[in-house]
Amino acid sequence: MSELDNFTPELTADGSFTFFSQEFGEAFHSHYGARQESFLKFVEPTQLALKAKYKPMLRLLDVCYGLGYNTAAALQTIWSVNPNCYIEVIGLEINTAVPQSAIAHHLFENWGYEYTNILTHLAYEQKVQTNRLQARLLIGDARTTVQEVYGLGFQADAIFLDPFSPPQCPQLWTIEFIQLLTLCLQNDGILATYSCAAAVRSALLAAGLQIGSTPPVGRRSPGTVAVHNLNGEVGSWGGRELGRTITPSFPPPLSQAEREHLLTRAAIPYRDPQLTDSAEVILRRRQQEQQASSLEPTSHWRKRWQSNNFGF
Repeated sequence: MSELDNFTPELTADGSFTFFSQEFGEAFHSHYGARQESFLKFVEPTQLALKAKYKPMLRLLDVCYGLGYNTAAALQTIWSVNPNCYIEVIGLEINTAVPQSAIAHHLFENWGYEYTNILTHLAYEQKVQTNRLQARLLIGDARTTVQEVYGLGFQADAIFLDPFSPPQCPQLWTIEFIQLLTLCLQNDGILATYSCAAAVRSALLAAGLQIGSTPPVGRRSPGTVAVHNLNGEVGSWGGRELGRTITPSFPPPLSQAEREHLLTRAAIPYRDPQLTDSAEVILRRRQQEQQASSLEPTSHWRKRWQSNNFGF
């Protein structure tokens, strides 16, 4: 049996398809809509349509490329605004069978997508070069391949952070991994992720980024965006422009409940000092740190904000 046979399309609510990972016990996308998730949780929060209006070149770092939906949505969005924009994409993926299965099952036909040929070459050859695109897929543990990205001097205008959930894949949500991602983010770049977990947000803050919430998509819990902290204020949006795209109102600040969540034991981050530990070791290390912590128990925070179900 081919490894491609391990992935069977599952219909989501917006008519697009996703896969289920037996290894991680999770679907690759929300059942509310795989396609809409790519646009609304990653492409829109990173303001690529706005950037494409004035930047002749954009660089994207797609962490956990998966089926290729986030990159696909980004290409479509950028070229619909500026067909001449030159795009450089680096995707990090551990299993080539995932993007290849997406192509083999013709999942992009459901989109009416015009760049499937590009995604096909990327899935099967791990590189594409055209007159307006340079794209590469780096195959392997993202903790290793992101170091290659940094070594190339690659500075992304947008980073899509899209691993499986922190309890299932903690190794790609650690302080150390996120610090490496931060080194690959342009001064005016934006990192977006679907996660609002306090441990993830505290890792972003520890990496020196400022954070804000993105609107919920198909569920109550928001996502998170992060940018370089250029005015020295930790954990808040200070109202200073980054480049020409971010204004003082972007994004909406964290709510009081979200800020208080960052003061609980849930906010103790995942740690992986050598970027080599197994998921089990990382989870156990965090659990031990939580047990020894004097921070407020997260259950107390939940009771205080029980009318605000964020899905944490």
